[in-house]
Amino acid sequence: MAKFMGLAEAIAQNVRDGDTVAMEGFTHLIPFAAGHEIIRQGRKHLTLIRMTPDLIYDQMIGMGCADKLVFSWGGNPGVGSTHRMRDAVENAWPNALALEEHSHAAMANAYEAGAANLPFAVLRGYIGVDLPKVNPKIKSVTCPYTGEVLATVPAHRPDVGIIHAQRADKEGNVLIEGITGCQKEVVLASKRTIVTVEEVVEKLNPPSFNSCVLPHWTVGAISHVVGGAHPSYAQGYYKRDNSFYIAWDKISRDRDTFLAWMKENVLEKTPEAFAAYAKKGSA
Repeated sequence: MAKFMGLAEAIAQNVRDGDTVAMEGFTHLIPFAAGHEIIRQGRKHLTLIRMTPDLIYDQMIGMGCADKLVFSWGGNPGVGSTHRMRDAVENAWPNALALEEHSHAAMANAYEAGAANLPFAVLRGYIGVDLPKVNPKIKSVTCPYTGEVLATVPAHRPDVGIIHAQRADKEGNVLIEGITGCQKEVVLASKRTIVTVEEVVEKLNPPSFNSCVLPHWTVGAISHVVGGAHPSYAQGYYKRDNSFYIAWDKISRDRDTFLAWMKENVLEKTPEAFAAYAKKGSA
């Protein structure tokens, strides 16, 4: 059942060293503030799951939070590489990072399977590609009805699922509008959940087109964090800060520059302060 609490308390209660953590939001509603709080609290040895590990996972990996990454694409969207992720893989800095790579389709199906409490996902895919050669978790099964050979991947069952959304009402029902990605499946698949929201309202309005509602009994902690998705965007609240993504390429290339930026803008700032900073475009 949903419980309202501050973000620091939500992370402290729900994210533990060694956990498997999924933080989703497909370009839209990426939970940056929650990731920054995980960094501030010094969590270690995490397995991070994300369809598109971009800047927030680059920051978490660079700060030594992660031992493993389960993903389907990694980079700075529209700009280039995630340099802290690359440094961890190539040079084990600040520590070695194990990789488990999938396709987008497999990741989405693995979340669906987890949400349905199934042990694995079945899909048509991985035909004529090399990923199964480097990922032993990609297997196959023969359909008992047609004889067709289909690909399988283990279900995602994170210890903690974290998303950002536009609104929650005072009962704890959560509304997501716009590009929804797989946030709903992440919440349903996870043992514990944290949802950060832009706004808390008395009662949710009827859902609009292309929106989803997570009922209060599916949600764990809810934290009111204005600007909690910056520098990604929250439809109806603020635009994507493209200048930040461009700036991050230079910030993240050098270890010392990266650490200095993280100290000034994450370790020594609250989520609200960082959101205000990002909105000014002063990265």
